[in-house]
Parts: sequence; C-alpha cells; structure tokens
Amino acid sequence: MTIPHSLKSLQAASKNPNHLSTVFLLSSSSSSNNRLKNFAEMEYSGDEFDVIVVGAGIMGSSTAYQTAKRGQKTLLLEQFDFLHHRGSSHGESRTIRATYPEDYYTPLVLQSYKLWQQAESEIGYNVYFKAHQLDMAPANDKVLHAVVESCRKNSVPVRVMNRDQLDREFSGRIRIPEDWVAVSTEHGGVIKPTKAVSMFQTLALQNGAVLRDNMEVKGVERDGVRGGVWVCTENGERFWGKKCVVTVGAWTTKLVKTVGGIALPIQPLETTVCYWRIKEGHEGGFAIGGDFPTFASYGDNYIYGTPSLEYPGLIKVAVHGGYPCDPDKRPWGPGNPLAPLKEWIEGRFSGVVDSGGPVATQLCMYSMTPDEDFVIDFLGGEFGKDVVVGGGFSGHGFKLSPVVGRILADLALSGEAQGVELKHFRMARFQENPKGNVKDFL
Repeated sequence: MTIPHSLKSLQAASKNPNHLSTVFLLSSSSSSNNRLKNFAEMEYSGDEFDVIVVGAGIMGSSTAYQTAKRGQKTLLLEQFDFLHHRGSSHGESRTIRATYPEDYYTPLVLQSYKLWQQAESEIGYNVYFKAHQLDMAPANDKVLHAVVESCRKNSVPVRVMNRDQLDREFSGRIRIPEDWVAVSTEHGGVIKPTKAVSMFQTLALQNGAVLRDNMEVKGVERDGVRGGVWVCTENGERFWGKKCVVTVGAWTTKLVKTVGGIALPIQPLETTVCYWRIKEGHEGGFAIGGDFPTFASYGDNYIYGTPSLEYPGLIKVAVHGGYPCDPDKRPWGPGNPLAPLKEWIEGRFSGVVDSGGPVATQLCMYSMTPDEDFVIDFLGGEFGKDVVVGGGFSGHGFKLSPVVGRILADLALSGEAQGVELKHFRMARFQENPKGNVKDFL
C-alpha cells in the first residue's frame, strides 16, 4: 500500500503540517484500500475535533480507534515518538488471561478476546496468539481460591490439578511442590504489544483520525463560551474538542493534578522483564503453539511468564512489581532482584531452563493504584463529563485495552458505558478509603 497522497491530504487539513506524523500501515489485507478513507475529501474545521485523545499508548490508541470508527472527528496526541519505549505499551509480549481473583475483571477479559479478534479481522494480521493459562500456588492460598471462585461465577471452566496430575499433564516440564495445586483454563494467550499499538493506530488512521506525535500536552482548559475544552501543548499549539480523553499512563498523576487539581494515588514503577534460556533439545516443549501455557504463580512473589515466542529458545519469566520512580527521571535499572526468580525457575522447570541468570532483559513502566484496580472516570469539577480519565492500569491492563478503549469512547460520546459496571474504577474511592477497594483475599 502506498500512502503519499493520503499524507498530503492530511497535511493540507492541518494548520501546522510540519508537526504531522503517522504510523506505519502494516496491514496486508486486500480490503485495506477500501477501508482507508479518501482524506482529500475530509474536511476538518481547523483544529477542532469531536474527541481529543491525549496519550497514544495502547489505551489511547484503542480509544482513538473506537471514536474514529464511530464517525467522530478524532485527534490522537502523543508526547514522544509513536511506538516509543518510555512507557507501558512497548515490547514483545503480554499475557491475556481470564483468571482474576476479582470477579469483575473476568467478563471484561472475555469481551476483550472478541474485540482483539475483531480488530485483527479489520487489519488483516494477528497480534493475539492462543495458549492455555496455568495458575499455581500453595493449596491454601486465598488468591488462588478467589481465582477459582471468580472463574466459576463467570462460567469459565477450570481444571484443578495436584502435583502428580500436573506432572503427567506436562510430562515433567512444570512441577510444583507437594502442597501446591495448579488451575488450568483455556483462556490464556499472548498479545504482541508494539504490534497491537500500531494496529489500533493504523485502524484509527484508516477511519479518519488525525495522529500527531511529539506533542506534549501541558494543560486542558474549559471553554466557557461554547463548551468543550482546549488542549494546550508544550509548543504552543491549541486544539478545541467537544470531549477529551486522558490516557497518559505513568504521567497520569502529573497531568490530572495540573488540569483538575486532583491528586490521584497512581505510583509509577519501573519493572524488568527477563528472558531465560531453554536448554538445548528442549526448546520445542516450551514454544507457543503447542501445549505449554502462559502462567502465573502466587505466593511470596507473584511470578508470571509466557511460552517461547518472540525470541526462539528463550522463555519469559518475571516478577510482577518494580521500583517507584518519576517517569521523567527514571533510573533505567538496576531491575528487580533475581534471587526469587532463579529459585522459582530451578524449582518449576526441573533444570531444563537455565536458572543462572536472564540472557536478555527489558524495562517497562507500571502505573500502580493502591488496590491495583483501574481508574476509569470523568474528571468532573468544572469539566463535568467533558474530560474522561483512563489510568492506573497497574501492570495488568494491556490485555483489556480493546474493551477499555470502547468504555472510554462510550463515556466520552454518551456519558455512560452500557452493560459495564464501573463502580470499582471510580476516582472517588480513594477519598472514601486511601487504600481503595477492599479485597477479602488479601
């Protein structure tokens, strides 16, 4: 597919064409040209939009796709380059699973599976790769018991296995202590994150959205004359929108404080993803596409991982957590302690995975709330329902980005999200209890 004419048309629609950026159109689908609108015929009223989305990570890109697909004039702004590696939406793999101890996430995951597949059908390539999910913990672990109860409440079939049953299931590739149990479901898998962000940005562009990167938003102001908001950038440009959606990840606390004067307890963390070498001759048994699952282990440390996919012969195993940091002044290391991971790998993979140390690592950002639940709400105050905030995804939101994007679009366009209970994601919960939602399994 060639795009120069589309770029020229978009530049003609902008008052500042030198700042206009696009993402690569990766689609190889034969119907892509039919879906790509004739930008030369589109008319934008200067820098005015129906919806302005601030932040082009996975949540913002999914939201822009949703609003543009519904025929809304959409502007997607990113403070850095598109597909940058400074936030939470880059890398090679994310787990998707329906095994949550909180029963209000599982229905959202089940919806997300369908929305991932729908987006894939529109773009013409895959970002989701199927696998089963395996959760393991001591038999008396409250979190694992809550996971099983949540699955049963949401009609997600589970298999509970003891040590011997698990050993037979995976021919010794995964082993647990005698007093542990494992829970298997068919709802697992891997998402390719950078590719997924690009997919949503491409689909947003194909549906008429304007995408601009290197546009740091410094403020959002209420238009007291005609309503709506003005979004103001570091370089002095201003854009008017009927509605604004803020999805800036680790920068959420800073921007929300500046715009609305609200101090959200969202703490950025720097976390480390580790890849470990599978010993020669055993690589196939741990590869995606076979029977090896995505997995999570509860106990003193929450350890998770994915089958070998992005780097042949390597398996991702990492600790959920990290070090508090300022996203603008990151330490870029040294990473999470390796001792718990080494011990876990040695005990679970029977020496078939080299536990001496990771052969590759990647840094990423979490945006943690005290209860590890999301923030999806209206900013309120003088902005009322004109500004929507999505943040605090706490290291487990990527899988849910298609449904979160749909919810944020619903809130911006209609003021409510049909068929979704959002009470657990209210900003006001932290005023009622600084620790947020109370969870019986903790």
